[in-house]
Amino acid sequence: MKKRVKMPRSTDGSTKQEDHCVLCRFADDDPALYGEKVKLKDHNLSVHYFCLLTSNGIYQRGEEDEGVFGFLVEDIKQEVRRSSRLRCVGCKKKGACVGCNITNCRKTVHYPCGRKHKFISQFTGLFPTYCQDHSPSQSLSLGSDSSLPHSCSICLDSIEPVLSYSILKCPSCHASWFHRDCVQRQAHSAGLFFFKCTLCNNKDQFQEEMLRMGIFIPERDASWELEANAYSELLEVYEHCDSLICLCSDGRTFSNKSGWFMVIRCCLCGSRGTHRKCSGLKLDARDWACSDCTRATNKRGLTWLLVCLSSLPVRPESPEEILQSIVPQHHPFSVELEVDGDQALSAGLDLVRRPDFDPTHTLLIRSEDKYIFTPLLLQQIHNSEVFEGPSGCKNLALDSQALRDDSYFDLGCLLALSLAHGGPPVGFFSPALYQCLFNYPANRPLSLRHMTPDTHLTHQVRQIAEAESLDKLREAMAASWEFLELAGCNQPVRSLREREVLVEDLVSFTMITRMQLPLQRFREGLQTLGVGGQVQLFPSVFYRVFCESAERITAQTLSQVFTISFSEQQDKLERETPVVTFWRHFLLECEVGRSSISLQDILCFVIGADRLPPADLLPPPSISFLHQSTSPQALFPQSKPESNSLLLPVTSSYKTFKHSMEHAISLHVHLRHSE
Repeated sequence: MKKRVKMPRSTDGSTKQEDHCVLCRFADDDPALYGEKVKLKDHNLSVHYFCLLTSNGIYQRGEEDEGVFGFLVEDIKQEVRRSSRLRCVGCKKKGACVGCNITNCRKTVHYPCGRKHKFISQFTGLFPTYCQDHSPSQSLSLGSDSSLPHSCSICLDSIEPVLSYSILKCPSCHASWFHRDCVQRQAHSAGLFFFKCTLCNNKDQFQEEMLRMGIFIPERDASWELEANAYSELLEVYEHCDSLICLCSDGRTFSNKSGWFMVIRCCLCGSRGTHRKCSGLKLDARDWACSDCTRATNKRGLTWLLVCLSSLPVRPESPEEILQSIVPQHHPFSVELEVDGDQALSAGLDLVRRPDFDPTHTLLIRSEDKYIFTPLLLQQIHNSEVFEGPSGCKNLALDSQALRDDSYFDLGCLLALSLAHGGPPVGFFSPALYQCLFNYPANRPLSLRHMTPDTHLTHQVRQIAEAESLDKLREAMAASWEFLELAGCNQPVRSLREREVLVEDLVSFTMITRMQLPLQRFREGLQTLGVGGQVQLFPSVFYRVFCESAERITAQTLSQVFTISFSEQQDKLERETPVVTFWRHFLLECEVGRSSISLQDILCFVIGADRLPPADLLPPPSISFLHQSTSPQALFPQSKPESNSLLLPVTSSYKTFKHSMEHAISLHVHLRHSE
C-alpha cells in the first residue's frame, strides 16, 4: 500500500486542499515573500508564483494569458508528479521542487522551507537557486565602520552590522543596511521603476546587487501609482468656512471668486478656511492663519512667516533676489573688528572663532582700508592653504593642520558672511568643487580633467589613463600600488577595457571619498545665515557667483547703480542738471578707453571694490553734488565708502569736470597701489 503524504498545516489554520500551493504544500498568502497566489477553480489547484519560477522541472511554454502567467496547467501537474519523490532538507517531507543549482549538490527544498534554511533564489536568467553552502555573499568595503550603531534603512529598527542571509547592505554607499524581508517588501511595493537605495538613491547598482542576493523586483510601476484615483484629493481645493459664526447666507461651503464671502485658506496649513467677513478681514486680505497655527506659533513668529510668504519670490531668477531675502534686515548689536594692515583673513578667522560670534550682528571694521576689507578677504581665502589649483579655478586641498584647526568650516562661514552682507562674488571655485559641494550638474561623474593639475596623485592617475597597452597599464599600476591599495582598487586587470572604470574610481576616490570631511565642514560653514541652503536649492542660479569671474562693468551698469539726489533749491538744481550729463558721458569715455582711468577705478574710488557684489550694496550707492560756494574742496570729487556715496563737483564745462575726476581718482589709485 502506497504511503500517503501528510500535508503541512498552514499558518492560518486552514485545512482546505484547494488553499494549499500544489508545489510547496503551504497555504501562506504573502505576495511579497512568496509571490502572488493564483487559484484555478476549474482545475482545483492553487500555486505560488515564486514556486513556479524557482521549480527545477517546469518552464514557461505558454503565453502570458495561458495557464498561470504562461505556465501551462499540464506542466504544473507534471512538476507536482516529478517532485513528489524528492524530500525537502528543511521539513523532511516530500514534494521538494527547488534544488541547488550546483551540479554535485543534491539538496532540495520547498520554496518556503528554502527561505527558512537560507537558500537564495535569483529571479533573473534561468532563476537559479543556491543552498546555504553555495549561495552568493556580500563583502564589506575598506571604508566601512562596523563599530558605529546601525539601523535598518527601511523599518529603522536597530540592526547589527554583520552581513548574513537576513542582513544586506547597499553596494554603492556601504552605509545602508537592511533586513532581507524589509528590502523584499520594499521591492514588491516600489517595483522596477522606483526600487532604489533609501539612503543614496542609487538605482542601477543597487538593483543588480539585490537581484544577485535573491530579491525579486517586479517589472511594473510602483503599487501607489497603480491605485485608481490615488491622488485625486490633491486636486481638491479646501473651500469651507471654519469660523465660529458664519455670516454667509449661502452656508459655510459657499465661496465667491472675490469679495467678502471668498474663502481664504490658512497660509500655513491650508486645511482651514474662513470667509473674509466672518473673521473681520479686510476686503483685499490674502493672508490669514487659523487658530491652531496661531496657537502653535507665537505672534512674532507668525508675523515673520506672513511677511516671508508675501515677500519671497516664487521663482527667483538671480542670486541677488535670493540673497536679499536672507540678509538680516535689523542689527540690534554690532561687533568691532580690528584689522592690522592687510591681514584681513586672520582678522576674519579671529571673528568667527569668538565664543560669542553672531553672524547677524553689524560688523564695524577698524582699519584705514575698511572699505576694501571684503575684497581683500576673498583674495586671501583664494590663496589660503585649504585650496589648490590654478588661480580662479580652485579645488579643496587636503591639509591636516586645517583639519585640526577646523579652517574648512571657518572659511566657508566667512564666504557665506561676505555674500550675505553684500560682498563681491566668490568667482574662484572650479566646476568640480562646486559639483562636489552642491551636486550640480547632478549625477555627472568626475573625470581626470577635473583633478588639480601638477599634483602627485594626478600624475599617477594620468599614467594609468594614458597606458596604451595592458603591459603598460600593469606597470603604471605597480608603480602606484600604495595609492591603489588606499583607494581599494589594487586588483588585477585582465584587459585594457578595465582602464576607464579604474580611472573613474581613482578620480572619485581622490576628489570625493578622501575629501569627505573637508567637504562636509566647508559645506556646513557655508550654511551660515542660510546661504548654503539657498545655494543647494538653486545651484544653477548661484553657479556664476562661485565659479565665474565677475562680469565686465559697463557704463550703463554703473550709471544705473547710483541714485542721484538733486538739491531742492532751484538755482542749485539748474547747475546740477548738466553735471549729470557730464557724468554719463565721462562713464562712456572710460568704457571705450578715452580716459586715463577705468570704470573699475571709479567703482573702487566709491565703494572700495573693483566689482559689484552679487547682492545689492547696502546702503544703496548715491550721487550728490559739491558746489564751490559751500566747500573749499569742491573742485574735485569726493567719496564716502562707508555710505557708498559719491559727491560730484559742479562745473560749467565737461573738460573741467573730466580733468577734476581723473586727477582725484588717479591719485586715489596711486596711493592705494603704493600701500
